[in-house]
This record gives sequence, C-alpha cells and structure tokens, in this order.
Amino acid sequence: MREPQTTFKAPPRRYQPKGLSILYEDRDILVVDKTSGLLTVSSDKVRENTAYYLLNTYVRKGNAKSRNRVFIVHRLDRDTSGVIVFARHEKAKRYLQAEWHGFKKVYYAVVHGAPPQKEGIITSYLAENQTHRMYSVRDPRKGKLAKTGYRIVRQSQQHSLLEIDLLTGRKNQIRVHLAEAGCPVAGDRKYGQQKKGDGRLALHAASLSIRHPHTKEEMLFTAKVPATIDSLVRGEPRKAGGATS
Repeated sequence: MREPQTTFKAPPRRYQPKGLSILYEDRDILVVDKTSGLLTVSSDKVRENTAYYLLNTYVRKGNAKSRNRVFIVHRLDRDTSGVIVFARHEKAKRYLQAEWHGFKKVYYAVVHGAPPQKEGIITSYLAENQTHRMYSVRDPRKGKLAKTGYRIVRQSQQHSLLEIDLLTGRKNQIRVHLAEAGCPVAGDRKYGQQKKGDGRLALHAASLSIRHPHTKEEMLFTAKVPATIDSLVRGEPRKAGGATS
C-alpha cells in the first residue's frame, strides 16, 4: 500500500485553508487533516467556516466563476480531528461512497477509565431520538447495525488510549459505544461527563486507507495524533497489551 505523503508536496501553509492541512490532492480526490472545532459541512448557525466551504474556495483559487468544487464523501464530527477525503467530481464521489464499507478507518481516543477487556468489538443497533442524540437499541428494526473494534494501547491512572477500528460508520458511533461501555471519550460533553483537564474531545481519525477512484491503487493517509490528546495518558503507563502510538 502506497503512502502518498512521501511523494506529494503540500502547498505552503499560507495557501492552505485555515483549520485544514492538505495531505494529498490530484484531479480526483482531496485529502486533508481537519482540526477539532471545524464543521465538515454547514449547519443552521454556521455557513462559511466549514471544511467544505473552505476547500471549495481553495480549489477555485480566487476565481468566483470557477466550476471547480469538492464533493462530500463522509464526515467527521465537529470536535473530531483527523483525516477526511473529498472527491473532486461526481464520479469519484459515487465510487468512494460505494466502496466505503471496504476501506479501513483507524481512530485514536482517550477515554475515562477503561473498557472491560483489553480488546474487543462493541456491537449494537443505533437509533436517534428527537434531540439528535444517538443510543443503542436491541431491536434491529429500530436501529442501524454499528460495530466498533478497539484495543487498549496505553493506560494511566485515570485514562486509557484506545486504537479503534471503525467497522461501520454510524453517526457518533464511537462516542456512543464507548460511553455505553462505561468509558466515555474524554472531553465528550454530549455522551460523557466533562471533567477538569479534559480539554477538547479526545477523538482523532488517525488513518484512512482507500482505493483510488481512478487508478484503483490502494493509498494510505495518516494524521499524527495531536499532543493535546496524547498528553492525557502520558506519564508512567500501566501494562496494557500494546505499543505506544
């Protein structure tokens, strides 16, 4: 699997959209590292300060009449940082979305406490209530199947760093599954409990492997775990069955 970052030269930072780092781009795809706090797409309250809006401005290079644009393939929660891919045309979008279930998505999360086992898969059916909060149900007719693989990488007295294999891509899936397992993501105000020193939501999309929509070549994109997340479990680690990230 090729890592395109070794051959792709990113534009100077002054030309990159605020809150985004360009990891790779060609005529078919645009891959970025999104910062925490930036929406992927617009909401009722935020229209312009989104990854989608900023990247459309970027690919038009100041020409308001340009037909260049990006197409949304998937999303990251506002407070989740990391790798996200956009298509450069409709055909690429359709291909990536059709093949999405077969691509590998790896996240890192710092949680309060620890899961009951060092590694495993959390499975449930997720439904959404009227306040847009996700929750697990037992009846498959009332929710969508969600599967989250995890492995404890490192632990401190209060936190655990988890490597997460996102096996399905439901809304807020990782946050809901970990909260329901008794170890909510640090900094999660919606599904967890904000504690002193948590800071931002400690969830990061660390890597994404896809098959290129044109060449069909397998490509791996990575984004380093932010220090603000990693520092939560720094110190003298307890043995947790894995190497540090």
